[in-house]
Amino acid sequence: MIHFPKIETERLILRELTLADSEAVLIHFANPEVTRFMDIEPCRSIKEAEEIIQFHMDDSGCRYGLFDKTKGGLIGTAGFHCWAPESPSSAEIGFDLSPSYWGQGLMQEALNEVIKLGWHVMNLEYIEATVEPENVRPQHLLHKLHFLKSVELKDNLFYYTLKKEDFICD
Repeated sequence: MIHFPKIETERLILRELTLADSEAVLIHFANPEVTRFMDIEPCRSIKEAEEIIQFHMDDSGCRYGLFDKTKGGLIGTAGFHCWAPESPSSAEIGFDLSPSYWGQGLMQEALNEVIKLGWHVMNLEYIEATVEPENVRPQHLLHKLHFLKSVELKDNLFYYTLKKEDFICD
């Protein structure tokens, strides 16, 4: 298992989630607004929170907890799954944020660093993302990050791709 480095931004600390984060993960994923467009139901127990964390620990890639530098609490998660290290290397990016932090540019701040990690630590050549058509906030964010959107829906999802040479950190 690869351990990924802790990342600090102006307003956030990003570190890999561990089972010690179970209570914070439970609180975060218990919010139906957080899980609305995810393939999970709102979290109802510590056991479910532990299962979420363990899934990401066992999966290829990484899942960072996003911690507010001033308040210290978990406000979201971001990272890669479905990492295919063979050439051309790729992974799918996923992210979520507590609603009280929406619209503040925090996820863009976090993803700029997570994407750089993908290029420099994981040696990715491209990054993929999928978004439901009704989930407009991440679509706007992926556009800001210079992801290209596929013209057609597949499995009722929009597919986005970012090639390393197209990434511009804003």
